[in-house]
Amino acid sequence: MLTADNNTSYIIKGMRNQREKKDNKVNQQSRHILFFTTLLLVMVVLFFISLVYGSVDIPLKEVIYSLTGHETQKETWRFIINEFRLPKAIMAVVDGMALAVSGLLMQTLFRNPLAGPYVLGISNGASLGVALLVLSGGGALGFLATSSWAVAIMAILGAGIILAIVMFLSLWVRDNVSLLIIGIMVGSITGAVVSVLQFFSNPEAIQHYLIWTFGSLSGASWTQLSVLTPIVFIGILLAFVSQKSLNALLLGEEYARSLGISIKKSRSIIIIATTLLAGSVTAFSGPIAFLGLAVPHIARALLKTANHAILIPAVLLLGASLLLSCDIIAQLPGYKTTLPLNAVTALFGAPIVIWVIIKAKNINASF
Repeated sequence: MLTADNNTSYIIKGMRNQREKKDNKVNQQSRHILFFTTLLLVMVVLFFISLVYGSVDIPLKEVIYSLTGHETQKETWRFIINEFRLPKAIMAVVDGMALAVSGLLMQTLFRNPLAGPYVLGISNGASLGVALLVLSGGGALGFLATSSWAVAIMAILGAGIILAIVMFLSLWVRDNVSLLIIGIMVGSITGAVVSVLQFFSNPEAIQHYLIWTFGSLSGASWTQLSVLTPIVFIGILLAFVSQKSLNALLLGEEYARSLGISIKKSRSIIIIATTLLAGSVTAFSGPIAFLGLAVPHIARALLKTANHAILIPAVLLLGASLLLSCDIIAQLPGYKTTLPLNAVTALFGAPIVIWVIIKAKNINASF
C-alpha cells in the first residue's frame, strides 16, 4: 500500500514534471522567436546589400533616399535601383520562398529526403515548353523566342501539361511512392524530347536555351512580379492550409487516414501548390536548382522540429535569405560579369547539406 509520504512524493514529482514541461515549452518558444527575428534581420540586411552592390556600387544612403522618394546624387543611380535592382531583389525573395516551400512539400509528401520541387517533372515540362519555343529552328516561334514573356508563357504551358498528366495518373495510384516514380518517369520522357530537339537544332539556338537553363534573376521586372507574386502567394497559402495533412503524412498514410484525412485530396492540394510555386519560378527565372532540396534540411537541423506550422515560416525566410546571398555572389560586386545562378546555388548549398547530413547522422529520422 502507498503511504502518505509516498503519495506526497508522487504529487511533488508530478508537479515538478509539469513545471519542467512548461519551462521547456517556454524555452522552445523563446528560441523560435529569437530564430525568426534573427533570420528576418538577416534577410533585410541581405536585401539592402543586393541593392547597394553590383556592377555599379551605390552608397546605402543613396539607396535609402531612392526608396523613400527623395532625390539621389545621380539620377542614373535612382533609375538603376528602381528599375533593375529593386525588382530583382524582390524576385529573389519571392523565388527563394517559393522554391523552399515547394521542396518542403515534396519531401513531406514522399517522405524522401532527396525529393525536391522538381521531382514530379514540373521543371522538365517547363523546359520542354521553352525548348519547343527556342529550338524551333526559326519562323514565328523563332521570332517569339526573343520575348521573355513568350518564354514564360511556354514554360507555364509546359509545366501545366505535366501537372495535368501527373494529376490524371494520380487517380489510378494509391501510394505516394508509385506517384513519385511516375513523376520521375514523366520527367525522363520530357527530358528525352528536349535532347532530341537539341540534337536537330542549330548551335545558336542551343546556346540560347542553355543560358536559360542556368537560371537568372537579371530579367526581373515589375510587370513580371505583378504576375509571379499572386501565384506564389496562392501556392504558399495552400501550403499553410495543408499543415495538418503534412504533419500527419510524416507518420504514414495509414495514420493520416485514421485521423480522417483524405489522402487523394491532400495529395492533390500539395501537388497543385508545388506546381504553382515551382512552375511559376521556372517560367520567369529558369530552373533554379538545389535550393528547394537544401533549405528544408537546414530548417529541420536548426529548429529540430517536424511541425510544419513552424517549418513553413522558417523555410520561407531561409529560402529568401539563401537566394539573396547566392544572387549577391553571382553578381560579383564591382564586376560586370554575372555567374550562372545554378552554379552558385550548388556551390553554396551543397556543403551545407553535407554538413547537415553528417551532423544528423541519420537524415531519415526527420521523416
